[in-house]
Amino acid sequence: MRNTRTRRYAGPMGTQPQPDSDDLRLFHTGEHACGYWPERTARDLVLDPRDPRLRDWYPHALGWGFRRSGDIVYRPHCSGCRACVAVRIPVDRFVPDRSQRRCLARNADLETRVCPAERNEEQLDLYKRYLASRHSGGGMDGHGALEFDQFLIGSWSDNRFLELRESGHGRLLAVAVTDVIDQALSAVYTFYDPDQAERGLGTLAILRQIEWARRERRGHLYLGYWIAGHPKMDYKRRYRPLEAFDGRDWRVFTHL
Repeated sequence: MRNTRTRRYAGPMGTQPQPDSDDLRLFHTGEHACGYWPERTARDLVLDPRDPRLRDWYPHALGWGFRRSGDIVYRPHCSGCRACVAVRIPVDRFVPDRSQRRCLARNADLETRVCPAERNEEQLDLYKRYLASRHSGGGMDGHGALEFDQFLIGSWSDNRFLELRESGHGRLLAVAVTDVIDQALSAVYTFYDPDQAERGLGTLAILRQIEWARRERRGHLYLGYWIAGHPKMDYKRRYRPLEAFDGRDWRVFTHL
């Protein structure tokens, strides 16, 4: 990372108490290959990963359109490109559409449980199978236990694993890594059995996270970035109503 700077960050604060200081040390990364469009380059804005207040700042950073990957809290900040749009679901107003209701009905036989974010061999095996199927040759398909912990768990975040299993505590089919903050949940990453594509496990994981947030009276489920036309990111617009961050405020998502 380069171009270190200290700056006061302006953005919507909500009602949560803020850490002791509102001066944050931010970094601009150098240009790197875009993770979404291989023909493009990208840059990120990153909160200082050594700041001891990072865990306290994280709920506010989510509200400013940032995202967590391992211990890194970042937001795309590319010259001339604004394709990545942070989106979130106001869970109390969410109503599943017909396709999502069919997904719930199709998977009524599955059990959902929320457990501590502690890796076990069953989860690691599923993660490796998922990467081999979905990200073959992309640099992630060689991930093992160390990368699992660094990428999905991190050292300071308060997160949980939402597991989807066959009934009777049977075979593990999906894991949704979820960050927990006072007023929201954040969907960090989901991996699932690549041989069960007909179940729509990615969709089901989001629907179960919405139910979880609603049950615990958390206002939003953050979904990360929506990218128009991207085959792996455009699906997020199907969760309605949806809110999008415009750089300063959250507004009703209109790209339907």
